[in-house]
Amino acid sequence: MATCSTSSSSCSNYSSIFRDDPMNLFLSKKGLSGNLKLRCSLRFDAADDDDDDNNNIDHPFHKGIGLGIRKGKGNPKAIIRNPALVAPLPLPIPPPPQPLQLLSVFDLDTATATAPLSQTQIQTPQESSSRRGSPLGFPDRPLPDKVVVAVDVDEVLGNFVSALNRFIADRYSSNHSVSEYHVYEFFKIWNCSRDEADIRVHEFFKTSYFKMGIQPLPGARRALHKLSRFCNLSVVTSRQNAIKDHTIDWIEKHFPGLFQEIQFGNHFALDGESRPKSEICRSLGAKVLIDDNPKYAIECAEAGIKVLLFDYENSYPWCKIESVNQHPLVTKVYNWEEVEQQLISWIVS
Repeated sequence: MATCSTSSSSCSNYSSIFRDDPMNLFLSKKGLSGNLKLRCSLRFDAADDDDDDNNNIDHPFHKGIGLGIRKGKGNPKAIIRNPALVAPLPLPIPPPPQPLQLLSVFDLDTATATAPLSQTQIQTPQESSSRRGSPLGFPDRPLPDKVVVAVDVDEVLGNFVSALNRFIADRYSSNHSVSEYHVYEFFKIWNCSRDEADIRVHEFFKTSYFKMGIQPLPGARRALHKLSRFCNLSVVTSRQNAIKDHTIDWIEKHFPGLFQEIQFGNHFALDGESRPKSEICRSLGAKVLIDDNPKYAIECAEAGIKVLLFDYENSYPWCKIESVNQHPLVTKVYNWEEVEQQLISWIVS
């Protein structure tokens, strides 16, 4: 809890500041991400509203253009900046129904959240615009461009291996648990040749096990919808060109409008050339890859791309390679909530 120490009447209305995330952008159910650091000027609605008791933030100015403090009948509310709301607002901002004021708070993070606010931090809208040259109340430094993030499909967006394993059990009477899939080279699991394994996988592609049996992983769509406000998302999959159309249809069904591009590596294909994931990521300008395969994680990390190695609920045996976890650009994550938290902490730091 931070308190305003000045006795100025302009500051007396601001009795306290506390962490809150009404947009649910930076806080999770488990609390604040430890790496979260916000460095920006802030805009907040200083109007007294009839709906304050209900923490109503439906008004666009309540949702804010910056981490801010809203004065009202209850405690002031800290509002996290939502970049998605910046573009639609005309410049200069038209007068809102009630007066706005600007408040500058710097380095407001876990370490400094208890720092008092000085009188010099309280500014009028006119003072802030003239001193900072920004009608939105942001610092002079520009906001960063959206980060390009590449997202794998199988075992990251959907449960490919479990659907494939059901097909293999029913078609070939070859029973395995998913815990036996310690590598992506399926011939080692099925005790057959590499060519035979490739044929079985392509046979799987023609069945309902593949076309209807792959379901989205829990939390993926919700997290990606949030991240699309901060990131340019593209799919980078090793899937084959032979299943390109169905893959695109599946993505558009379960993740409509979230991805700007869908790129195929055509790995393990019966014909056609393949492209390394690192090459595809570089062509997209991707700074981050979300993938479950340690091989691709190391490949892209060696190319200077940050990797979130996705091991859903610690259930992927092929992810249990200690050497990949030691790479400085590889971070292990265990669900989509952790993906969201890690990406946002990188973006705002």
